[in-house]
Amino acid sequence: MLEQNLIALSRTNPELRDRLIAAKTSAPCYTFLSSRSGQLIPAWRSKTGSAPPRALHSLVDPKREAERLLSVCKDEGFLVFLGLGGGFAIESALMRPNIERVLVIDYGISSIVELFSARDYTEILGDPRALLLVDAPAPLIAQTILDEYNPALAGGVRVLPLRSRTEFDTARFNAALDAIQRAIKLVSNDYSAQAFFGMRWFSNIVRNILNIDIDAQDAPFPVVKHVSIAAAGPSLDIQLPRLLETRNNTFLMATDTSLPALLQASLTPDAVVSIDCQHISYLHFMLGLPCPLYLDLASPPLVASRSPRPRFFSSSHPLTRYVSHKWHPLPAVDTSGGNVTYAAMSLADSLGAEVITLYGADFAYPLGRAYAQGTYVNPSFERRQTRLAPYESLASAFLYRSAALKRVYQKNSWYYETPLLAMYRTRLEAKAGTLHATVEPADGLGAPIEIRQTAQRPKPAPLFESNHAAPVGLSAAAFLADYCERINALPRLNSGAYIKRLDAESQLVFATLLPLAAAFKRRNPQLHGAEIIEQSRVWSVSEIERVCLSSAHQ
Repeated sequence: MLEQNLIALSRTNPELRDRLIAAKTSAPCYTFLSSRSGQLIPAWRSKTGSAPPRALHSLVDPKREAERLLSVCKDEGFLVFLGLGGGFAIESALMRPNIERVLVIDYGISSIVELFSARDYTEILGDPRALLLVDAPAPLIAQTILDEYNPALAGGVRVLPLRSRTEFDTARFNAALDAIQRAIKLVSNDYSAQAFFGMRWFSNIVRNILNIDIDAQDAPFPVVKHVSIAAAGPSLDIQLPRLLETRNNTFLMATDTSLPALLQASLTPDAVVSIDCQHISYLHFMLGLPCPLYLDLASPPLVASRSPRPRFFSSSHPLTRYVSHKWHPLPAVDTSGGNVTYAAMSLADSLGAEVITLYGADFAYPLGRAYAQGTYVNPSFERRQTRLAPYESLASAFLYRSAALKRVYQKNSWYYETPLLAMYRTRLEAKAGTLHATVEPADGLGAPIEIRQTAQRPKPAPLFESNHAAPVGLSAAAFLADYCERINALPRLNSGAYIKRLDAESQLVFATLLPLAAAFKRRNPQLHGAEIIEQSRVWSVSEIERVCLSSAHQ
């Protein structure tokens, strides 16, 4: 029986198979009982032997019990089982056509050998949708969720603990549950952004591809040592004198929102960074753009047009990575923090900065103010104000648009904080601790930024991908035509573990459609994975053809 299970496991998880073969036997954890319906039931032995073995499943009909356990699952296509046990509920779940992925977490490698030696798990182990983690640390569990769970395909996620198993190892299973919940929260945050901006990202990327200036893309990067990054928080107003004093000794990198505030203070930055895909971003450049512009390939073409030679970079969007890999190499900038200050810090580190000083990085609303003076909100409110809606009421409405404002007191001041701003800050803190550059937040009025620099400072991440394999001289139109052909060549999604069945090239193409799928899922929540992917496929090809046709007529 053990050999059959290991053979099935070798096709889907050879690393775990090798660990099971090498596992050393210890005191037995299980004994096995028979249910009235004829199934073999694992029963947990007490370590002292003072209590009788505890059956992990019903001794009457464990399969019926499994169906009752799964009755709480409706549209969830990603299931996490805490405890393997006899696998009855897992087997039942894998019989459902809507199940995209099943993750099983258990502890005690020798106890898994016992189970595999007694029962047939080949239906579970041979299914490409099932993944068994044994003795996995919490970070690995969290990363597995981040890698495997895609809400657009799987829908919801459900955690199903096998109580009769988890109660014998509560500390480790509770740690696993905490890791799962943290990872799901991160996936939800990223998925929300994809649901809102997936279509806009795609359209912007396609249009920017047709307008890329290859010579500008291949221009050398500046050599930097000390970089000052200007964000647009209210603290920038009181930090401007320090920026003026150090201007000649640092490379000044502005976030797009802070640019007009710097220009009004007679500070011309050396570069501006922009990652927002919304067209409102062009308001940041109404006073001009007297320096190089670095922007995400998913940024609006209108923003790119403000610069004579914009420099695009590849972000976390899979289509920008695909463009960089298959057509023309783009600088790779980490934008996963979700805000432009994070992206600017990542870019500065990749340029070789030794010290990065952050100005205006409040990640809060100090004293009830949202932005520094001179940013786009001030003239916007001034233009829109009326006698019934004066400037102050517009500013208040902007500030209090979030229902989750939290007032925090510090020393002789205070600030408002939202969950989104707090997430941006914690992501920046975590990133800053891993950089080669030393990150120093300037004293300000916002939420304190606490950075724990790692003892070993790694070399900066390379700006360009090393596996560039794009055909030489391929035009933008030809690249997009080839991309359309690859989209149309994808096989239809008709069962779970679809991505696992694709070859490497097809997986890259399929990944480019996932943010689109999230957007279509938001518009049509009743649709399932196959229908959403088909809509994404048809729309993406149609959008590319429409943009290329429009470009040809210009």
